[in-house]
This record gives sequence, C-alpha cells and structure tokens, in this order.
Amino acid sequence: MDVILGPLFQIILIVIDLYIWVVIIQAILSWLVAFNVINGYNRFVATVGEVLYRLTEPVLAPIRRRLPSMGGVDLSPVVLILGLIFLQLVIQQLMFKIL
Repeated sequence: MDVILGPLFQIILIVIDLYIWVVIIQAILSWLVAFNVINGYNRFVATVGEVLYRLTEPVLAPIRRRLPSMGGVDLSPVVLILGLIFLQLVIQQLMFKIL
C-alpha cells in the first residue's frame, strides 16, 4: 500500500505546484494586458490568456464572489494560492503519518 500512496501523494503535490504557477502566470499576464505592456489582441497572447483563464476561472470565481470589494484590486489569486499552500501542507502531513 505504501508503494502506491507515496508516488500518488507526490503527483498530487506536483499538480498543486503546477497549478500555483498557472495562477501566478495568469495574474501577471492579466496585469501586462491591462497596463498595455503587451498587446491583448495578439493571437498568441489571446490564446495563452484564454487557456489560463479557463484553467483558473472555475476556482477563482467562487472566491471572488465571497471576497469583499477592494476597490478594483482582485485578491482572489492570493487567497487561492494561500489555500493551495495550506492544502499542500495538509497532504504532506498525511503523507508523513501514513508512510
């Protein structure tokens, strides 16, 4: 059983790490487009933005609905990243207890 659970926990932790990077990249890309640093109408930028939006929006939208309005500042990516780090720590504790 330990032979299966160890790698499974590691894969889950890697997926969470990758998703944290997706959230960070999506936030940075949205800032760059909002401040006209890069052209949002560029086909490559628009495609990457759309993919990142579709990956993050299902998780960020419920967080945005519950957070109070901060005057145009979107703190939902920060809340999501903190939640994912907390989840990683819980999984690591479970991994050490089980294994």
